[in-house]
Parts: sequence; structure tokens; C-alpha cells
Amino acid sequence: MEEQNNSSQKIPWHALSKNELMDQLDSTPHGLSTEQAEERLKKYGPNELEKTKETSKIKLIIRQITNPLIYLLLVAALLSVLMGHLIDAGAIIAVVILNTTMGTFQEWRAERALESLRQMASPHAKVRRDGSEIVIPAGAVVPGDVLMVETGDRVAADARILSGEELTVNESALTGESEPVIKEPGQFPESHPLADRKNMIWMSTSITGGRGIAIVVGTGMNTAIGTIASEVKETKREKTPLQKRIHRLSIFIGGAAVGLAAVVFILGILRSYNVGDIALFSVATAVSAIPEGLPAVISITLALGVKRMADQNAIIRQLPAVETLGSTTVICSDKTGTITKNEMTVVKTWAAGKTYTVTGEGYTPDGTIYMESEDEPLSDIPDDLNTLATIGGLANNAQLNHTDTWNILGAPSEGALLVFTHKAGINLHDCKTRNPRKKEFPFSSMHKYMATVHEVEEGNRVYVKGAPEKILRFCTHMLENGEKVELDESKLRHIHEINTVFANDALRVIAGAYREVTHADIIDRSTVENDLVFVGLWGMIDPPRPEAIEGIKNAQNAGIRIVMITGDHAGTAHAIARNVGIIQHGEQVMTGQQLDDISEDELVQRVRNIAAFARVSPMHKVKILDAFKHNNEIVAMTGDGVNDAPALKGADIGVSMGKTGTEVAKEASDMILTDDNFATIIKAVEEGRVIFNNLRRVIFFLITTNLGEIITLISTLIIGLKLPLTAVMIIWINLVTDGLCDVPLGVEPKHRNVLDIPPRSPDAGILDRSTLLRIFILAPLIACGTLGLFAYNLKISNIVHAQTIAFTALAAFQWFNALNARSSRLSLFSIGLFSNRWLLGAIGGAILLQLSAIYSSPGQLIFGTTALSGLDWICILSVTSSILLVDEILKRLNIYDIVN
Repeated sequence: MEEQNNSSQKIPWHALSKNELMDQLDSTPHGLSTEQAEERLKKYGPNELEKTKETSKIKLIIRQITNPLIYLLLVAALLSVLMGHLIDAGAIIAVVILNTTMGTFQEWRAERALESLRQMASPHAKVRRDGSEIVIPAGAVVPGDVLMVETGDRVAADARILSGEELTVNESALTGESEPVIKEPGQFPESHPLADRKNMIWMSTSITGGRGIAIVVGTGMNTAIGTIASEVKETKREKTPLQKRIHRLSIFIGGAAVGLAAVVFILGILRSYNVGDIALFSVATAVSAIPEGLPAVISITLALGVKRMADQNAIIRQLPAVETLGSTTVICSDKTGTITKNEMTVVKTWAAGKTYTVTGEGYTPDGTIYMESEDEPLSDIPDDLNTLATIGGLANNAQLNHTDTWNILGAPSEGALLVFTHKAGINLHDCKTRNPRKKEFPFSSMHKYMATVHEVEEGNRVYVKGAPEKILRFCTHMLENGEKVELDESKLRHIHEINTVFANDALRVIAGAYREVTHADIIDRSTVENDLVFVGLWGMIDPPRPEAIEGIKNAQNAGIRIVMITGDHAGTAHAIARNVGIIQHGEQVMTGQQLDDISEDELVQRVRNIAAFARVSPMHKVKILDAFKHNNEIVAMTGDGVNDAPALKGADIGVSMGKTGTEVAKEASDMILTDDNFATIIKAVEEGRVIFNNLRRVIFFLITTNLGEIITLISTLIIGLKLPLTAVMIIWINLVTDGLCDVPLGVEPKHRNVLDIPPRSPDAGILDRSTLLRIFILAPLIACGTLGLFAYNLKISNIVHAQTIAFTALAAFQWFNALNARSSRLSLFSIGLFSNRWLLGAIGGAILLQLSAIYSSPGQLIFGTTALSGLDWICILSVTSSILLVDEILKRLNIYDIVN
């Protein structure tokens, strides 16, 4: 096994005999012990491909330096040195260092947050350890592990197949072959190319059908796909559409800043200012116009928002999903496990013309069976019901376990049948011993049944369970009082009626049947699908989640349509949809058969009135999705199976299940629900709206304050006043005050009305019309207040005092405007002055820094300021607080809503 450590491709694993295979891997078909696995994990390392090289801190620092803002600051510092203003130059360099440090730290935090999310989304694998089947992280798989795979799994490592049942694998990720490949155990010639090695499964491929057992021969970079990965160069992470839009906005503003700087320089020359002074002032003007903190704020806001979503059980795999969530108009949700608890319980059965009631809840195998309408439980289980219970126990791959509580490993419906078998008094272990399984036909969405072949005294018996309408097509007889009788039209009609009654009671209905065959018979799909004996029906319920009902109500209040998609009977779908509030105003339920019978154009028209789709296959979801998209809806689609992947990829938001979802579904999705709960989708939508609104708040704050500064500076030159600010003062206000307040605005907590408004248009820009109106009202107010205070104090005092007043007033305007930015509609006092303590702390920090610039000796030396009196502060705060007062009045009068 030493050679395998260098590369799993050096040993022709596909060409070895079974004994040679086991010897090379030092393993057995029963798997490894925990101790062996731990030793091999230390020896060979985690089963992971080499990660993209982490961005070093040096690169993060270089990334902060290589941007136009820093270039402008360095030009300003150079001009200061040339003019002999060494203190100014030192202050500017200090600001560059501060800005670079803050940006580097914020990007580093964003990287760490996203890396933690990637770890949370890591896949799992089922292996045999210490003789038992357990689920472990895929990264813990080691060579020699015995791997259990089934439909929907992502293969965790390269492995040689030991046994398989109709096993097919999609190897397109490795070979480019789009059609699934049939896999089988055996030994193949060493000359076979990788694509023809049908006894091998490869890491990162997906199981599209059947099940199998395989032994791991290569992990991590010692796999076929690891060999490819080692040859692939590192790729840059794609920016999200939101980041691209804001990048374009920044470029526009940057271009405007350079233009404004040129205007300031020309006006200064015309006003006979010193060329060096006005050049430095012009550069400072350009700096003040650029929202230099925006990229870092976007990164940290998205990262922290996504982390909050993860805390709410929603893992965002694709960052663009964050902004799309805020505009979702339709959520197409699976029923089982998402709207319901996914804890199936058999509550009714029907066999030989009689209906039975079953007590007990969940997977606890305690309960009794009653004849319907009778008060006493059955003392003896009738033969027909016993046969039905046997079918449910043997044609079954679930396991019933008991630790602190009873739980199942496998499909919930199969777990419910196991529990019913126990309640019927059958010792399943003895039953399996007497009737060993010889063959299996796994369940698939295409066949809609599962069948197993068991050895019995007379020969072989095929046990089948699945969708009633499917099973009944295969049946020619039925079991009645222990005897086979012909399944005539009357009996068939009665069974369909019972099926409908069960379904209308919101029960999921499964049918059971069997067939006797001889030892000599060839048993294939045609055997299973002919001459069956119908035995009975199970009716099981999966109760709705109370929180899902509340989530549906919240979504509807938020203007989002909820559409339920299920494979259940139409009656069951209607009952559940009605019970949870999805069907409210006479909306319809459409079946998969009806979907097949109508055209795409007709579906586009009818889908507006459909609340639930029943008896649909995963491929129907694509048709449903396309119909909604033709109506310009923004669709979130849930799914958990392999065949759900096309719909998940095609949806605006693909949502996969974290517990029950296959690895293929998870990789195709934008968001993973770690609790499989519908209510979590609504929480994620809510958080998505909060994140988008926070980004809009940050941009409003930065542009309003920056525009206010620009208007102040240009107006000064037009009027012909002395310059109200030095270049260092402008840079200080723009970088320090802005830089402290923008990140806290990016984490503003949600306000109470976030789900009370309709979804925003996906085409809506960051700056909508109401935001632009606020900017154009408040920015001139900043300029007027600052210029007014400067001009007044220039008359009654000296230039240093007047500049200190203007310097402090401009900073104070930003403190109050940061409070304005917290909401575009609600009063600051209605959302709570203290509900964003981070922002209050940032404003407090900005005030302390401003005081140090005014009152400390170093501050007075660097900025050319002088101490202010109490009366000065009264004047400054009286004028600058007007921006808060004006905005509160305009909100109260709903002025900002006029333009929308």
C-alpha cells in the first residue's frame, strides 16, 4: 500500500483479482477498524483536493495599495513634501497606513467567514467501520475503507466495486461522457482506459441509479480527479453581480472625482491661489469624492450576512444568491421534510377489504392495531395483514436504531413501514434469516417501486412496494383471506376508492404486492412487472411543521407566492396545501399527468392559479420552473435528489436539503438548508433583504457625505471665500469619519417591516429614486451649514478658528447623517436609538478622534486647528443636527415615497 501513497493511478486496481485487491489495501469486505482508519488518516492525510492557495496577508496589503485612491493620496503626500509641508505629508502617509490596515483586516475577516461556510457545506460518506455502517465526513475516508453508495451520492474517493445492484454513475466531470455509465463488479484487463473501467467509481462523480459497495483505493490528490486538479492553475474568484455593479459605480464616481478636481484646480488658478496649494487641495477634493471604503464594506457586509444566514441554518454557496433572495417572488417547495416533519408514521392500512387503524407516533415501535370502528386492538394479526407487514419489512433498506431516541437510517417512508412491521408482532431479524434476500431492484423516480427477491421454502418470492397506481398495473390477482383471487374490475375500483379516501385524509399511500417464482425462473424487471398478487395499502402521515405554517404566512405577507411540489396523490397534496395555508382562494392542484398533457404556453397561463403540483417527477420541476420564468417571476426552487439538479441549477435560487439532500443536489444549489425546514427559506429571504438594504444604507451615507464635501469646496471657490479646509482636514474627514461609520451601517439589524413590503425588482439599482432624492436634499444642506458657519466665523475671528469650525462641522454632519442612514422610511426613534450599538460606538470613536485633532498639541500641529469654546460647540451642533431634523420631518411627511 506504500505505492498507493504516491499515486492511486500507478497500481492497476481494475485489473487485480479480489484477493490481490484486499492484500494491496490490507483490508477486508467488512471494512477497517477505527484504529486502522485513524492510522491511515495520519499516514495519507485528509481525503481532500489541494485547496486554492490562500491569499497571503502580503497580497491583501498590496491589493489595498494598488487602487486609485491610494495613488491620489501618495500624490498629495509627494506634493506636500515638495512644498515643504512635511507634517501634512506625514499625516497623509499615516492615513494611507490606517486605511490599508483597515481594508486588509476586513478582507481577511471576510475570507475567514467564507472559509468557515465552505467547511460547513462539506460532503459526507457512508463506510463500514468496526463492522457497522456509519456516516463520516468525506475528508475522513481513507484507503481500504468499504464505501456504501446509492442513488444521489457524490462518490467520496476512487474505489473498486465489490458488489452492485443496477449501479449507474455520471462520470461527465471526469471523462466528459454525458450518459450514465453502468458499473459492475469483476476484473478487467489492465489495458482498459479509465473510461472503460466499469468496476471502478471515481471521486467527485455521482451515482445516478442503484446502489453498490466498493473499497477505496485512492483518496485526495491520489485520485483520478486529483491528478487533473494538480494540473489546473489557480483561478480567480468571480465577483458577484452586486460587486460588479458597485465597481462600475465606483469607477463612475472616480471619473467624476478627477473631473471635479480639475474644476477645483482651474477655479483656484482663476482665483489666484498658490499653484502648489490649489494642486494639493484639488487632489484632496478627488479623494473626498471617491467612496474608498466601499469595496471593503461590501466584502465584510456580505460575509457577515452570509455568516448570520448560516447561524439560521441556511448555508449560502453562491454569494449572488444573497442579493437575489431579496427579490424572490415565488418559492416552489417540496412537501416532505420541508413543509412537513419528514417523520412518517403508518396510521391506517387496508388489506382484504378491511381498513385498520394504527396508533403510535414517529419511529418508536410502540403502538397497537385496531380494526376500524372497533375499540379493542387486534389479538391476532390476520394472514393478509401479516403478509403486508412482511412485505414492508423485507422490501426495505432502512434500519431502525435506538440510542437516546428511536431513529431510522434510510428513507422516512421505509422507516415507517419497519415500525409498522414491529407493531404487527413480526421479528424482523428472524424473518430475514428465514427468507434471505437474493436480489434487489432499487426504487427510482422512473419506476416508482422497489422490489426484492427472497428465498422461501417453495422457491423464490418477489416482494414489491410502491405507488398504488403503478403496482396495480402489474397485478392480476389479490390476496383475500389468505387465498389468491382474481383482481376484477369491481375489486380494482374499490382499491382505487380506498386509495382516494386515504389520500384525501392527507395520507401518503403505498401499495404492497408479491409474486411466487421458481428457482429456475430468470428474475428481471419484466418478472417484477407482471402477474403480481396485490396485498394491501399503507396510509402514512407526515405532519406539517408548525414553524413552516408560520413561515408560509410570513412569505405571503411579504408578497411571495408559495407553491408546493410533491410526488404524493393529488388529494394528499390538496389536503396538506390547505392545512398549511398555501391554498387560500380556490387555487388549483395540478398533477404530473396533466403537466404532460398540456402545452408549455398553456402552462404559462395556468400556472398563475396553481398552488400545488402532485404526482410529479423531478423532471417536471424544470417545466414548472420555465413556466414561472416566462411570467417574469424570480423563483426559488427546493430539491434533494439527483434528478432535481437541473431545476436547482435553472432556478434563480436553488435550495437543497442539508439532511436528506444528495451531494449532487447540494452542489447544484445556491443555498443549503441544514435543517431541511421551509421556515429557514423565509428567514434567508428576510436576511437577504436586510443585507441588500444595509448595502444601500452604506452607499447612501458615503455618497451624501462625499457630495456634501464636494459642494462645499466648489462653492467656496465660486463665491471667492478663503479655503475652509486644508487638504489634510479633507482627507481626515473622508477616511477616518467615513471609515468608522460605514461598516457598522453594513450590520444594521433588521427593522420590523422588512417582510411587510413586496419583493424588489431584480433590476432595481443600488440607488433608487427615493435614495437619490434624499441625497440631493441632504448633501446641499451639509454644504450650506458648513459654509455658513465658516463665513460667519471668518468675519468675527481668524482663519485658523474659522477652518477649525468648518472642519468640525463637516465631521459632525457625518455623525448625524450616519444616524439618518439607518432607515430610509422609519424614524430613528421608532427603530430604537440604541438598537445598533456598533454604530453608536463608531460615532463615539469618531468624536474622540475629532476632539484629539482639535485639542491635542499633535492634532493642532498636524491639522492646523485651535481649541473651540463651549459656545462654538453649541453653534456647531445646532447647525449640524439640522440634517437629522430635516430628514425626520421628510420621513414623517412621506416625501421620499412621492418619487416611487
